[in-house]
Amino acid sequence: MIEDRRIEVQPGLVFDVSVAGGADAPLVLLLHGFAVSRHLFDAQLPALASAGYLAVAPNQRGYSPGARPDPSDVAAYDINLLIGDAMALAAAMGCDDRRFHLVGHDWGGSLAWDIAFRFPQRLASLTMLSRPHPAAFARALEEDPQQAHRSRHHKAFQDPGAATQLLKQDAAWLRARHAANGVPAAATEKHLSVLGSPPAMEAALAWYRARGKVYRPIGAVTVPTLFIWGDADDTVGRMAAEGTAVFVDAPYRFEVLPGVGHYAPDQMPDRVTALLLAHLAMHAA
Repeated sequence: MIEDRRIEVQPGLVFDVSVAGGADAPLVLLLHGFAVSRHLFDAQLPALASAGYLAVAPNQRGYSPGARPDPSDVAAYDINLLIGDAMALAAAMGCDDRRFHLVGHDWGGSLAWDIAFRFPQRLASLTMLSRPHPAAFARALEEDPQQAHRSRHHKAFQDPGAATQLLKQDAAWLRARHAANGVPAAATEKHLSVLGSPPAMEAALAWYRARGKVYRPIGAVTVPTLFIWGDADDTVGRMAAEGTAVFVDAPYRFEVLPGVGHYAPDQMPDRVTALLLAHLAMHAA
């Protein structure tokens, strides 16, 4: 069973969090990306709890109303603060001095790569969904014309009217993108319950606006890593995905899901859950 909690990590930062599992179990922290929410992992949390883990999926900064600094202050969405949120949530769940498992999707994956690079001693394992290593992504942007086309929304989201455009006609853009990536309509409604208001969308876009270069350089990570990529992902091409291997200096598994889009946990939950559980079992915390 998934429990809804509100977790305060400091004054002015109260996160809406989905929790499943025993308080003393090994922690699995799951970080969602753009155009979705903590509900991306609704299928994984009960399975993780049944397998003996404490699974925690927050609505991240800006997505949680209680952790939503003014989006016009883009400095409040700096990656260092976003990483600090994740580490503070881990500490709040009892992992301030022991290792935990980290799962990241899309923007949550960007944070997870950075955390793994900066704090490898804190992680037992890393699982990536639809987010190549930043260096592999940067290389693909330079060498693969299709990757630049796939990533064109990064520039579009800098526009001051982007939130209005994304939400107009009952969030038609988001609904169409989800449908094109195999997200069930019921899952889209859950995500829109979090993201479907102007304040929430402006805050989500602040993540993009806070990063002049979205893919800042980091080195190879030394944490055991599982990278799950759907070959129908509309934002991540094969060059970026396959190029990630050279930036992991640890046990590494690259799993390609044929016909799967950018939101694999929503589109193929059972397969993602099976891969995740097998990876965690190999790298105990």
